[in-house]
Amino acid sequence: MNSVMSDKKVIALYVMPALILILALVYVPIVMTGYYGLMKWDGIGEMTFIGLSNYTKLLSDSLFWQSAFHSFLLALFSVISLGGYLLVSVVLSGKIKGADFFRKIYLIPMLLSSVAIAQLWMRIYHPTNGVMNSFLTWIGISEPPLWLADSNIVLYAIFIPIIWQYAGFYILIYYAALKNIPESLMEAARIDGATPWQIAYKIKMPLIAGVIKVTIVLAVVGSLKYFDLIYVMTNGGPNGASEVMASYMYKLAFRSNDFGYGSAIGFALLIICLLVTWFIRKATESKEEIQY
Repeated sequence: MNSVMSDKKVIALYVMPALILILALVYVPIVMTGYYGLMKWDGIGEMTFIGLSNYTKLLSDSLFWQSAFHSFLLALFSVISLGGYLLVSVVLSGKIKGADFFRKIYLIPMLLSSVAIAQLWMRIYHPTNGVMNSFLTWIGISEPPLWLADSNIVLYAIFIPIIWQYAGFYILIYYAALKNIPESLMEAARIDGATPWQIAYKIKMPLIAGVIKVTIVLAVVGSLKYFDLIYVMTNGGPNGASEVMASYMYKLAFRSNDFGYGSAIGFALLIICLLVTWFIRKATESKEEIQY
């Protein structure tokens, strides 16, 4: 077996199917998206080469920069919410009653599709029959807000179900990382007189720092390319108040039939995600690796 696995031709034969799939499903579409961004094309007719015109157009497109700001704002809220997820995970990883029950409860949003979650929260935010406004009316607020129709608050109203949707995912990641820490380390700290919060802050947090960095990257990149729930709930409205980069790209490509400019936005979104990922990794890299 060892002689077979040391043969480079055999290794290449095993790797080739996966490599072909990755090339066909990931890298070729990326290259083609960048190529289409150089064209004026309606998606059906003949393509016309226009060089970097679509990419330079991005620099002066106020709607694109507005949608980019909304995407980065969602990324900021997502990163802030990681602190809450981590706190919940620390509590659940302790010896508390009902931890298994609550861990399952937090996973429920992961079992629902984005469309189902959007429909649920659209009913919660309904201006007359929704749970939110019914409660506000009950406590004496005569004119509760129009959550999805007010351009000043619609973006923040959408952030809530998005953060709720992925709570179980990040809680599960943190919980698994925390449970992987040897109990002997915590027991030694307790013997030395450390409080539960000192154990969490000075022992648990440094030991799962690598996992926290990964979740930050996942949260930021996922927020920058987020699309489905926003599209179902508001379609980027009202008047672009909840538009994000992915929904703006979709509208231009599939509604306005401007596939060239839509592809340019998609390629720019890819570059932004790569740059943000590189920046986060550089900003959080550490020369010392804690092992246990």
